[in-house]
Amino acid sequence: MSDDTAGGVVAGGGATGGGTPTADPATHVRHRSSGADGQKRDLTYPAPPQPLVVPVYDNHTHLEIADGVGDDGDGPLDYREHLDRASAVGVRGVVQVGTDLETSRWSAEIASREPRVLAAVAIHPNEAPALAAAGTLDDALAELDGLAARPRVRAVGETGLDFFRTGDDGRAAQLEAFRGHIEIAKRHGLALQIHDRDAHDDVVDLLLEVGAPERTVFHCFSGGPELASILAENGWYASFAGTVTFKNAQPLRDALVQLPRNLIMVETDAPYLTPVPYRGRPNAPYLIPFTLRSMAETIGTDVSMLAAQISSTTELVYGTWDSEPVTVEG
Repeated sequence: MSDDTAGGVVAGGGATGGGTPTADPATHVRHRSSGADGQKRDLTYPAPPQPLVVPVYDNHTHLEIADGVGDDGDGPLDYREHLDRASAVGVRGVVQVGTDLETSRWSAEIASREPRVLAAVAIHPNEAPALAAAGTLDDALAELDGLAARPRVRAVGETGLDFFRTGDDGRAAQLEAFRGHIEIAKRHGLALQIHDRDAHDDVVDLLLEVGAPERTVFHCFSGGPELASILAENGWYASFAGTVTFKNAQPLRDALVQLPRNLIMVETDAPYLTPVPYRGRPNAPYLIPFTLRSMAETIGTDVSMLAAQISSTTELVYGTWDSEPVTVEG
């Protein structure tokens, strides 16, 4: 989960989870804030792009966060509406990602009832210091360990390190939580989705120290060619979000060109990081084609060829969306 210029989220039921799962799984459990700078955003959802000929997956999204206004003035799309719009333009499935206990429970629940959704569960690094201070970090990791055993939970994430918001006093807790998440991923044979903000060296050092899971993904890849070389050397994956389309993101595009094609994936990180030409408006999985087409142009390849490669890679990392059936009706 990342912030663009418009701010973060406010909790619908507690900032660090706890409590019971949401009674109605269609209900959003977070709302995107308007931003600390007070700037007004255009909250209308962008028009859908031209559908892809070869479908892809959005391997990192947050459908639990309410954001946006429909064309008819209705409120934010619920997760089924998001998925229907995505299906219509060639986005065949998503990985729904938790950032605390509440959203991780929600993600696992949605994956259990919706065949187009797989789940990732985790405590976001910015949540770890508060849990450590309260003495509940170990309990939170234990619950995540249980969620990770559910059949349609295919990743542990987003976890990692974020030194942009957390000062020196919170780094030890972030490192402890990151180690715990890596252990959970390896114990269950799951992919690891990494949140890495202003912490490239420390993330890499810890992965090399403890041994990265076999399938390690740098979500919303934010490095340049140097980090891309490290990923290529270790067989780690880079997932590109709408940031790769931003005018000031040339280092991302340089890294994209450098990376082996079989280590590249695509994501939205919705509702954040909406690709050009709709930057700042609500993001959603159906907008993936804008990012994918920009990536293909940067690489100098055919969009359908890149989509086929990314789709294959995504299934290699997370498994197929239909290999395990949904277990809850509705």
